Amino acid sequence: MELELKNRLFPFHQEKGSKILKDGGRLIVIGDVHGCIRELEKLLKKIDPKKKDRVLFLGDLINRGPNSKAVIQLARDINAISLLGNHEFHLLQYYHNPDSIELKTYERSTLSSLDEQDWNYIASMVLWLESPPRKLVFVHGGFLPHIPWRKQSASIVTNIQVVDKAGLPRKRNEVSSGKPWADLWKQKPYVVYGHTPRAKVYKRRYSLGIDTGCVWGGKLTALILPENKIVQVDAKKKYIK
Repeated sequence: MELELKNRLFPFHQEKGSKILKDGGRLIVIGDVHGCIRELEKLLKKIDPKKKDRVLFLGDLINRGPNSKAVIQLARDINAISLLGNHEFHLLQYYHNPDSIELKTYERSTLSSLDEQDWNYIASMVLWLESPPRKLVFVHGGFLPHIPWRKQSASIVTNIQVVDKAGLPRKRNEVSSGKPWADLWKQKPYVVYGHTPRAKVYKRRYSLGIDTGCVWGGKLTALILPENKIVQVDAKKKYIK
């Protein structure tokens, strides 16, 4: 039976944070979870969110790790805001046109576990979230530096890791000579992103990358605002061989 998704059409919508990020509480920004539910539960217990706090996921809640369904369920339960990651984008593309998309084994496992409420939550994810009071933009992957960031497509902002010699967005494994987009981003707004796993948070003058590779055996990282505090927990194991 076909699911009734809330938002069925591309492109995805964007939101200004001033509309949904309330003053008086903390903003808890969490990097790529990839189904690592135990680490997410441990991280949230360590942070101890209060009633006025809001949790923002930077995308890629699903796939590769042990329990994507549980991560989506937790995000729904705590009324978290979630950005669209490349893994959610790929599943939604499959949903809209299954004949054009080839799924990996872990994607099929995620697909079979999702119910209608989960799909509606994924379909409600936004491309980026702007927080004008803090002059910040949150996004999953990043932006090309030479194109107005508000005009960049879902395929760019969810997938970009490096920029090749022709100025095109690429993943790191696609080119050997690409430069990290964050190294080329020398302008406002300040961007907080995930998607590119590294051993440590990747701090530049105008950006901060907080995907520290939990599903690869690294850490799950959160940025706490407004105090600019980093909180991390170690992965219980390396889920990808």
